Amino acid sequence: MQHRYRSVFISDVHLGFRGCRARELLEFLRSVHCDHLFLVGDIVDFWSLARSFFWPQEHNDVVRAILGKAKAGTRVIFIPGNHDATLREYAGTAFGNLEIHTEFVHATADGRRLLVMHGDEFDAIVKCSPWLARVGNVMYEFTLALNRYVNGLRRVFGFPYWSLAGYLKERVKNAMEYISGFERAVAHEARRRGVDGVVCGHIHRAGITSFDGVLYCNDGDWVESCSALTEDLNGRLALTTWDELRATLPAFAASRLGQAA
Repeated sequence: MQHRYRSVFISDVHLGFRGCRARELLEFLRSVHCDHLFLVGDIVDFWSLARSFFWPQEHNDVVRAILGKAKAGTRVIFIPGNHDATLREYAGTAFGNLEIHTEFVHATADGRRLLVMHGDEFDAIVKCSPWLARVGNVMYEFTLALNRYVNGLRRVFGFPYWSLAGYLKERVKNAMEYISGFERAVAHEARRRGVDGVVCGHIHRAGITSFDGVLYCNDGDWVESCSALTEDLNGRLALTTWDELRATLPAFAASRLGQAA
């Protein structure tokens, strides 16, 4: 059984990075059917690939699943981010049902106009200090690597997944001020453009909120949260994680019951 959506938005997959949750994304893609699939940047992590090449079969399978959806009739809109920015030079190019854009205005089923962009354009660190952004990225990767060991121990003792990086973001004041400033800057740009809202990624923090009547949506990532923004056939927007969606699928629910027994 597949979940049926009008549109699905995913970003920050980071294929080519060891922390990418490619298996979970592949399961998610196989479990949903949609008319529009938006890839909202950082799908491929060229920064990580430049440091150390890593491309297992699961990463190939994700690419094939996306291309398979395009071949089957799904309109795939790819908006490169800062980690796959080299692909921005192909903006305006279409390969069948797969299109590359620097940004895109999407009309929902209920008539709202949403500006879709990765969001790194509003990250002062990325824009003004690229070298500092890369240092920060290395530190983030270190935190994720440490997080894998922590969660390995948690699994041994029967505890659920816990995000060290997410915990640090919530506890560090400067990080929270950065996130809040980013969200407001992106929403302000949407207001300036005269659209009803914005969909972005980049900061790996999923959320739906409103700033002075402008809708702000961030679809999260596939490194920690494994989340996506979805639009149903009536235009309603919602955030979902793979864990939440998987629990509603008969095959996965049955396997869980079998494990519990």
